[in-house]
Amino acid sequence: MMYRLTAKEKYKRVIAAVHMVYRLVNSTYSTKELLIRLTRIICQLVGASSSCVHVLDDHGKKLKLIAIFNGKINILYEKKADLDRATSDEKRVVKGDTIVHERFIGLPLVSDENIGAVFMRRKPGERAFEDFDREVLAVLSEQVVTAVKNLQLHDLQQKVILDSIKSMGKFFEKQGPLEFYQHAPVYCKIIRRLSEKLGMNEKDIEALEYASILHDAGSVDVPYDILSKRGRLTAQEFRILRNHPKKSVELIKPVAFLKPVLPIVLYHHERYDGKGYPSGLKGEEIPLGARVMAVLDAFEAMVEGRPYKKGRTFEEALREIRRKKGTQFDPLVVDVFCKLCHETNFRKHLSMMGT
Repeated sequence: MMYRLTAKEKYKRVIAAVHMVYRLVNSTYSTKELLIRLTRIICQLVGASSSCVHVLDDHGKKLKLIAIFNGKINILYEKKADLDRATSDEKRVVKGDTIVHERFIGLPLVSDENIGAVFMRRKPGERAFEDFDREVLAVLSEQVVTAVKNLQLHDLQQKVILDSIKSMGKFFEKQGPLEFYQHAPVYCKIIRRLSEKLGMNEKDIEALEYASILHDAGSVDVPYDILSKRGRLTAQEFRILRNHPKKSVELIKPVAFLKPVLPIVLYHHERYDGKGYPSGLKGEEIPLGARVMAVLDAFEAMVEGRPYKKGRTFEEALREIRRKKGTQFDPLVVDVFCKLCHETNFRKHLSMMGT
Protein backbone atom coordinates (compact mmCIF):
# COMPACT_ATOMS: atom_id res chain seq x y z
CA MET A 1 0.00 0.00 0.00
CA MET A 2 1.42 3.41 -1.00
CA TYR A 3 2.04 5.78 1.92
CA ARG A 4 0.20 9.09 1.72
CA LEU A 5 1.06 12.25 3.63
CA THR A 6 -1.36 13.39 6.30
CA ALA A 7 -2.74 16.94 6.20
CA LYS A 8 -0.41 17.90 9.05
CA GLU A 9 2.63 16.49 7.24
CA LYS A 10 1.68 18.37 4.07
CA TYR A 11 1.31 21.59 6.03
CA LYS A 12 4.76 21.12 7.57
CA ARG A 13 6.29 20.43 4.17
CA VAL A 14 4.82 23.59 2.63
CA ILE A 15 6.04 25.67 5.58
CA ALA A 16 9.51 24.12 5.21
CA ALA A 17 9.48 24.90 1.48
CA VAL A 18 8.55 28.54 2.02
CA HIS A 19 11.14 28.92 4.79
CA MET A 20 13.97 27.36 2.77
CA VAL A 21 13.30 29.47 -0.32
CA TYR A 22 12.93 32.60 1.81
CA ARG A 23 16.35 31.97 3.35
CA LEU A 24 17.80 31.25 -0.08
CA VAL A 25 16.41 34.46 -1.59
CA ASN A 26 17.70 36.60 1.28
CA SER A 27 21.20 35.15 1.14
CA THR A 28 21.71 35.25 -2.63
CA TYR A 29 22.73 38.24 -4.73
CA SER A 30 23.20 36.48 -8.06
CA THR A 31 20.50 35.09 -10.36
CA LYS A 32 22.82 32.26 -11.41
CA GLU A 33 23.55 31.24 -7.83
CA LEU A 34 19.86 31.44 -6.95
CA LEU A 35 18.86 29.10 -9.79
CA ILE A 36 21.63 26.60 -9.07
CA ARG A 37 20.70 26.33 -5.39
CA LEU A 38 16.99 26.34 -6.18
CA THR A 39 17.18 23.24 -8.38
CA ARG A 40 18.69 21.30 -5.47
CA ILE A 41 16.03 22.55 -3.06
CA ILE A 42 13.25 21.45 -5.44
CA CYS A 43 14.61 17.92 -5.57
CA GLN A 44 15.05 17.87 -1.80
CA LEU A 45 11.59 19.21 -0.92
CA VAL A 46 9.49 17.41 -3.51
CA GLY A 47 11.51 14.24 -3.88
CA ALA A 48 12.22 14.73 -7.57
CA SER A 49 15.14 12.91 -9.22
CA SER A 50 16.00 16.00 -11.29
CA SER A 51 14.88 19.58 -11.74
CA CYS A 52 15.46 22.42 -14.15
CA VAL A 53 14.77 26.17 -14.29
CA HIS A 54 14.65 28.17 -17.53
CA VAL A 55 14.87 31.98 -17.61
CA LEU A 56 13.96 33.90 -20.76
CA ASP A 57 15.74 36.97 -22.09
CA ASP A 58 14.15 40.41 -21.80
CA HIS A 59 12.26 39.90 -25.07
CA GLY A 60 10.88 36.50 -24.04
CA LYS A 61 12.14 34.94 -27.27
CA LYS A 62 15.24 33.04 -26.16
CA LEU A 63 16.55 31.27 -23.10
CA LYS A 64 19.35 33.17 -21.38
CA LEU A 65 19.84 30.90 -18.36
CA ILE A 66 19.24 27.21 -17.82
CA ALA A 67 20.01 25.67 -14.42
CA ILE A 68 19.84 21.88 -14.07
CA PHE A 69 20.30 19.50 -11.15
CA ASN A 70 20.41 15.88 -12.27
CA GLY A 71 20.46 14.39 -8.79
CA LYS A 72 24.25 14.49 -8.55
CA ILE A 73 25.67 17.68 -10.02
CA ASN A 74 24.51 21.12 -11.09
CA ILE A 75 24.86 22.34 -14.68
CA LEU A 76 24.43 25.97 -15.71
CA TYR A 77 24.07 27.24 -19.27
CA GLU A 78 24.20 31.02 -19.64
CA LYS A 79 24.43 31.54 -23.38
CA LYS A 80 21.36 32.69 -25.23
CA ALA A 81 19.77 29.73 -26.96
CA ASP A 82 16.71 29.19 -29.11
CA LEU A 83 13.93 26.96 -27.84
CA ASP A 84 14.43 24.53 -30.73
CA ARG A 85 16.30 21.99 -28.59
CA ALA A 86 13.65 21.95 -25.87
CA THR A 87 11.12 19.13 -25.74
CA SER A 88 7.57 19.85 -26.85
CA ASP A 89 6.39 19.87 -23.23
CA GLU A 90 9.16 22.27 -22.21
CA LYS A 91 8.28 24.62 -25.06
CA ARG A 92 4.64 24.67 -24.01
CA VAL A 93 5.51 25.43 -20.37
CA VAL A 94 7.96 28.19 -21.30
CA LYS A 95 5.18 29.75 -23.39
CA GLY A 96 2.81 29.72 -20.40
CA ASP A 97 1.13 26.30 -20.11
CA THR A 98 1.12 24.12 -17.00
CA ILE A 99 1.81 20.44 -17.67
CA VAL A 100 1.44 17.62 -15.16
CA HIS A 101 2.29 14.02 -16.04
CA GLU A 102 2.95 11.08 -13.78
CA ARG A 103 6.67 11.77 -13.65
CA PHE A 104 6.96 15.29 -15.09
CA ILE A 105 5.65 18.62 -13.85
CA GLY A 106 6.26 21.94 -15.59
CA LEU A 107 5.05 25.33 -14.38
CA PRO A 108 5.58 28.72 -16.05
CA LEU A 109 7.20 31.52 -14.06
CA VAL A 110 4.76 34.37 -14.58
CA SER A 111 4.97 37.96 -13.38
CA ASP A 112 3.59 40.75 -15.58
CA GLU A 113 4.87 38.53 -18.36
CA ASN A 114 6.27 35.04 -18.63
CA ILE A 115 9.90 35.08 -17.48
CA GLY A 116 10.67 31.37 -17.71
CA ALA A 117 9.66 27.97 -16.36
CA VAL A 118 10.45 25.41 -13.68
CA PHE A 119 10.41 21.64 -14.19
CA MET A 120 10.83 18.54 -12.07
CA ARG A 121 11.05 14.90 -13.03
CA ARG A 122 11.01 11.43 -11.50
CA LYS A 123 12.55 8.38 -13.08
CA PRO A 124 10.53 5.43 -14.40
CA GLY A 125 9.76 3.13 -11.50
CA GLU A 126 9.59 5.97 -8.99
CA ARG A 127 6.20 6.94 -7.59
CA ALA A 128 4.06 9.22 -9.70
CA PHE A 129 3.63 12.89 -8.86
CA GLU A 130 0.47 13.88 -7.00
CA ASP A 131 -1.53 17.10 -6.90
CA PHE A 132 0.26 18.00 -3.68
CA ASP A 133 3.65 17.88 -5.44
CA ARG A 134 2.36 20.34 -8.04
CA GLU A 135 0.98 22.57 -5.28
CA VAL A 136 4.36 22.67 -3.50
CA LEU A 137 6.09 23.51 -6.78
CA ALA A 138 3.52 26.26 -7.39
CA VAL A 139 4.32 27.80 -3.99
CA LEU A 140 8.03 27.66 -4.80
CA SER A 141 7.44 29.12 -8.28
CA GLU A 142 5.67 32.20 -6.89
CA GLN A 143 8.66 32.93 -4.67
CA VAL A 144 11.09 32.28 -7.51
CA VAL A 145 9.34 34.78 -9.77
CA THR A 146 9.65 37.51 -7.14
CA ALA A 147 13.29 36.60 -6.45
CA VAL A 148 14.31 36.54 -10.12
CA LYS A 149 12.59 39.87 -10.84
CA ASN A 150 14.27 41.47 -7.83
CA LEU A 151 17.68 40.11 -8.82
CA GLN A 152 17.21 41.33 -12.39
CA LEU A 153 16.50 44.81 -11.01
CA HIS A 154 19.57 44.44 -8.78
CA ASP A 155 21.68 43.41 -11.78
CA LEU A 156 20.44 46.45 -13.69
CA GLN A 157 21.21 48.69 -10.72
CA GLN A 158 24.71 47.21 -10.44
CA LYS A 159 25.28 47.84 -14.15
CA VAL A 160 24.29 51.49 -13.71
CA ILE A 161 26.62 51.76 -10.71
CA LEU A 162 29.49 50.08 -12.55
CA ASP A 163 29.01 52.33 -15.58
CA SER A 164 29.13 55.34 -13.24
CA ILE A 165 32.32 54.08 -11.63
CA LYS A 166 33.89 53.47 -15.02
CA SER A 167 33.03 57.06 -15.96
CA MET A 168 34.80 58.21 -12.81
CA GLY A 169 37.78 56.05 -13.74
CA LYS A 170 37.93 57.56 -17.23
CA PHE A 171 37.87 61.02 -15.72
CA PHE A 172 40.87 60.19 -13.54
CA GLU A 173 42.66 58.72 -16.56
CA LYS A 174 42.47 62.11 -18.27
CA GLN A 175 44.08 63.81 -15.30
CA GLY A 176 47.29 61.77 -15.36
CA PRO A 177 49.43 59.28 -17.29
CA LEU A 178 47.13 56.73 -18.87
CA GLU A 179 49.27 53.71 -18.04
CA PHE A 180 48.94 54.47 -14.33
CA TYR A 181 45.18 53.96 -14.28
CA GLN A 182 44.17 51.72 -17.13
CA HIS A 183 43.76 48.01 -16.40
CA ALA A 184 43.56 45.35 -19.06
CA PRO A 185 39.92 44.62 -20.05
CA VAL A 186 40.20 41.16 -18.48
CA TYR A 187 41.18 42.53 -15.05
CA CYS A 188 37.67 42.21 -13.57
CA LYS A 189 37.35 38.65 -14.87
CA ILE A 190 40.59 37.75 -13.12
CA ILE A 191 39.44 39.44 -9.90
CA ARG A 192 36.11 37.60 -9.93
CA ARG A 193 37.62 34.17 -10.55
CA LEU A 194 40.24 34.58 -7.82
CA SER A 195 37.73 36.04 -5.36
CA GLU A 196 35.22 33.24 -5.95
CA LYS A 197 37.94 30.65 -5.43
CA LEU A 198 38.79 32.32 -2.11
CA GLY A 199 35.13 32.01 -1.04
CA MET A 200 34.32 35.73 -1.04
CA ASN A 201 30.64 36.65 -1.18
CA GLU A 202 29.06 38.60 -4.03
CA LYS A 203 28.97 41.95 -2.24
CA ASP A 204 32.67 41.75 -1.38
CA ILE A 205 33.52 40.73 -4.94
CA GLU A 206 31.59 43.72 -6.31
CA ALA A 207 33.41 46.04 -3.89
CA LEU A 208 36.73 44.63 -5.08
CA GLU A 209 35.76 45.15 -8.73
CA TYR A 210 34.84 48.76 -8.02
CA ALA A 211 38.06 49.28 -6.06
CA SER A 212 40.09 47.94 -8.99
CA ILE A 213 38.84 50.86 -11.09
CA LEU A 214 39.27 53.60 -8.50
CA HIS A 215 42.07 52.51 -6.17
CA ASP A 216 44.71 54.83 -7.68
CA ALA A 217 42.41 57.83 -8.16
CA GLY A 218 44.44 59.81 -5.62
CA SER A 219 47.40 59.78 -7.98
CA VAL A 220 45.89 62.82 -9.68
CA ASP A 221 47.51 64.76 -6.84
CA VAL A 222 50.93 63.18 -7.45
CA PRO A 223 53.14 65.31 -9.72
CA TYR A 224 53.59 63.83 -13.16
CA ASP A 225 57.38 63.96 -12.93
CA ILE A 226 57.22 61.58 -9.94
CA LEU A 227 54.86 59.11 -11.63
CA SER A 228 56.93 59.11 -14.83
CA LYS A 229 60.38 59.20 -13.20
CA ARG A 230 62.73 56.53 -14.60
CA GLY A 231 65.30 56.69 -11.85
CA ARG A 232 65.13 55.94 -8.13
CA LEU A 233 62.69 58.12 -6.13
CA THR A 234 64.04 60.39 -3.41
CA ALA A 235 62.76 59.99 0.15
CA GLN A 236 60.56 63.07 -0.28
CA GLU A 237 59.14 61.82 -3.61
CA PHE A 238 58.43 58.42 -2.08
CA ARG A 239 56.56 60.04 0.83
CA ILE A 240 54.39 61.91 -1.67
CA LEU A 241 53.67 58.71 -3.60
CA ARG A 242 52.85 56.73 -0.44
CA ASN A 243 50.14 59.25 0.39
CA HIS A 244 48.04 58.47 -2.70
CA PRO A 245 45.83 55.75 -1.07
CA LYS A 246 44.57 58.34 1.44
CA LYS A 247 44.04 60.83 -1.37
CA SER A 248 42.04 58.20 -3.27
CA VAL A 249 39.78 57.63 -0.26
CA GLU A 250 39.24 61.38 0.14
CA LEU A 251 38.12 61.62 -3.48
CA ILE A 252 35.60 58.76 -3.46
CA LYS A 253 34.42 58.95 0.18
CA PRO A 254 31.53 61.38 -0.58
CA VAL A 255 29.87 58.71 -2.78
CA ALA A 256 27.76 56.77 -0.26
CA PHE A 257 27.43 53.48 -2.15
CA LEU A 258 31.23 53.23 -2.42
CA LYS A 259 31.69 52.89 1.35
CA PRO A 260 32.60 49.14 1.16
CA VAL A 261 35.31 50.05 -1.37
CA LEU A 262 37.20 52.40 0.95
CA PRO A 263 39.16 49.84 3.05
CA ILE A 264 40.38 48.09 -0.11
CA VAL A 265 41.50 51.36 -1.66
CA LEU A 266 43.18 52.55 1.54
CA TYR A 267 45.09 49.36 2.36
CA HIS A 268 45.98 47.76 -0.99
CA HIS A 269 49.64 48.79 -0.52
CA GLU A 270 49.95 47.15 2.91
CA ARG A 271 52.28 44.16 3.15
CA TYR A 272 51.54 40.85 4.83
CA ASP A 273 54.67 41.25 6.99
CA GLY A 274 53.56 44.69 8.21
CA LYS A 275 56.10 46.72 6.24
CA GLY A 276 53.64 48.34 3.87
CA TYR A 277 51.77 51.65 3.92
CA PRO A 278 49.86 53.76 4.91
CA SER A 279 49.22 52.11 8.33
CA GLY A 280 51.68 49.23 8.60
CA LEU A 281 48.89 46.66 8.98
CA LYS A 282 49.98 43.02 9.20
CA GLY A 283 48.51 39.66 8.15
CA GLU A 284 44.74 39.41 8.49
CA GLU A 285 44.54 42.95 9.85
CA ILE A 286 44.58 43.84 6.16
CA PRO A 287 41.12 43.42 4.51
CA LEU A 288 40.99 40.35 2.27
CA GLY A 289 40.01 42.46 -0.75
CA ALA A 290 43.14 44.57 -0.28
CA ARG A 291 45.29 41.40 0.01
CA VAL A 292 43.82 40.12 -3.25
CA MET A 293 44.41 43.42 -5.01
CA ALA A 294 48.00 43.54 -3.75
CA VAL A 295 48.81 40.30 -5.61
CA LEU A 296 46.98 41.20 -8.82
CA ASP A 297 48.30 44.75 -8.95
CA ALA A 298 51.87 43.58 -8.42
CA PHE A 299 51.53 40.92 -11.12
CA GLU A 300 50.04 43.43 -13.57
CA ALA A 301 52.75 46.00 -12.81
CA MET A 302 55.45 43.41 -13.44
CA VAL A 303 54.14 42.17 -16.80
CA GLU A 304 53.19 45.64 -18.07
CA GLY A 305 56.31 47.36 -16.82
CA ARG A 306 56.65 50.93 -15.56
CA PRO A 307 58.56 54.00 -16.82
CA TYR A 308 61.49 52.99 -14.61
CA LYS A 309 61.37 49.21 -15.23
CA LYS A 310 60.93 46.94 -18.24
CA GLY A 311 58.03 44.47 -18.17
CA ARG A 312 58.72 40.85 -17.19
CA THR A 313 57.51 37.64 -18.78
CA PHE A 314 54.53 35.76 -17.38
CA GLU A 315 56.75 33.13 -15.73
CA GLU A 316 59.15 35.71 -14.30
CA ALA A 317 56.27 37.62 -12.71
CA LEU A 318 54.79 34.41 -11.31
CA ARG A 319 58.11 33.41 -9.76
CA GLU A 320 58.37 36.83 -8.12
CA ILE A 321 54.87 36.49 -6.65
CA ARG A 322 55.83 33.08 -5.21
CA ARG A 323 59.11 34.47 -3.87
CA LYS A 324 57.31 37.16 -1.88
CA LYS A 325 54.69 34.81 -0.43
CA GLY A 326 54.42 35.44 3.30
CA THR A 327 56.37 38.69 3.19
CA GLN A 328 54.69 41.08 0.76
CA PHE A 329 51.70 38.85 -0.04
CA ASP A 330 49.14 36.74 1.81
CA PRO A 331 50.23 33.05 1.46
CA LEU A 332 46.65 31.84 0.92
CA VAL A 333 45.99 34.37 -1.86
CA VAL A 334 49.31 33.45 -3.52
CA ASP A 335 48.55 29.71 -3.31
CA VAL A 336 45.08 30.11 -4.86
CA PHE A 337 46.42 32.50 -7.50
CA CYS A 338 49.20 30.08 -8.51
CA LYS A 339 46.76 27.16 -8.59
CA LEU A 340 44.42 29.10 -10.87
CA CYS A 341 47.36 29.78 -13.19
CA HIS A 342 47.05 26.13 -14.26
CA GLU A 343 43.53 26.83 -15.60
CA THR A 344 43.61 27.60 -19.31
CA ASN A 345 41.15 30.53 -19.28
CA PHE A 346 42.63 32.16 -16.17
CA ARG A 347 46.15 31.89 -17.57
CA LYS A 348 44.96 33.28 -20.91
CA HIS A 349 43.43 36.31 -19.18
CA LEU A 350 46.60 36.91 -17.16
CA SER A 351 48.74 36.71 -20.28
CA MET A 352 46.62 39.54 -21.78
CA MET A 353 47.54 41.92 -18.98
CA GLY A 354 50.70 43.08 -20.62
CA THR A 355 49.11 43.62 -24.04
